[in-house]
Amino acid sequence: MHILCDKQALIDAVGNVQRGVSGKSTLPALEGILLRATGSSLFLAGYDLEMGITKTIEAQVNEPGEIVLTARLFGDIVRRLPGEDVTLSSDDKYNTLIRSGMTEFTIMGISAGEYPELPSVSDGVGLTLPQNLLRSMIRQTLFAVAQTDARPVHTGVQFELEEGVLRLVAVDGTRLAMRKEEVKSGETMQFVVPGKTLSEVLKLLSDEDTPAALAVGRRHIVLEIGGYAVISRLLDGEFLPYRKAIPQGSTTTIKVGTRSLMDAVERASLVINDRLKSPLVCRFQDGQIHVSCTTPLGSASDVIGASIEGNEEEMGFNSRFLLDALKNAETDEVRLELSGPLSPMKMLPLEGDSFLFLVLPVRLKK
Repeated sequence: MHILCDKQALIDAVGNVQRGVSGKSTLPALEGILLRATGSSLFLAGYDLEMGITKTIEAQVNEPGEIVLTARLFGDIVRRLPGEDVTLSSDDKYNTLIRSGMTEFTIMGISAGEYPELPSVSDGVGLTLPQNLLRSMIRQTLFAVAQTDARPVHTGVQFELEEGVLRLVAVDGTRLAMRKEEVKSGETMQFVVPGKTLSEVLKLLSDEDTPAALAVGRRHIVLEIGGYAVISRLLDGEFLPYRKAIPQGSTTTIKVGTRSLMDAVERASLVINDRLKSPLVCRFQDGQIHVSCTTPLGSASDVIGASIEGNEEEMGFNSRFLLDALKNAETDEVRLELSGPLSPMKMLPLEGDSFLFLVLPVRLKK
């Protein structure tokens, strides 16, 4: 293999593809990046058998070929090269010369034959969304994904497409996040994408309305974003029948500024730490939300104004779960709906239900 390519294009590609590389593997090739030069392009891939990221960049290919280079070392080298162009060449013994300006490195590569074949979704069902919309939908659900794999299917986000509506749902046993949006599709499908995959997808998605494409097969999904392809296995298992957990109706409705409630919760949480996990107490009455907390470190209380209709309530919450929901609301004001002190609190936008967060209360000691 012998190629010449733009250094910055190579740095960007290696930096993103590297995130798909396995940290530690019994198969040395999985700790590397596959480079394949053909025609007038260089294809790069990182893959850990569960998720892969690929990218193709323009290159002057003097001699086609393929090789696997250790991801960390190769990444460190290309980021520090001085010139604007990079020359890569490798011989039959996998010795690889990397040259830019007056700087040269020679590193040992691995045969591309040892690299596992990347999955493909040739017969997958397709869907196209604006990148900024997909970014918002993932961000507003990913925070509620389960962090332990007691039930592996809950370490991912469930995608549901039905009657032109795409719904994303995440649950972790103590909270739920749901986001829905109308899309142009007549397909019906349901699948669960690992949270780890969606974390990497978020880093590639932009705030622009340029399209992102999804192709979903029986076992894998491919997301094409800005020239990158993220390939991931789907999670198997039965997802929680979450609709049963969502209270129907409410006895109290509160409308409050997202930022002001977030600030009050953060202030009251200063007396809480990892060892002292006392509940945050919220009392909803007389057009005000009283926020308080008492731990062996001390006590804190705060009061903010709100629009309250219905019954007065006093409820306890895990402060971190309440904060996570507020931080991901993406609206200036939120609507809180209560159905009693022991029923989950619903957090929604002021109008409609494009997102719905459920925060389970903590039983307070009388």
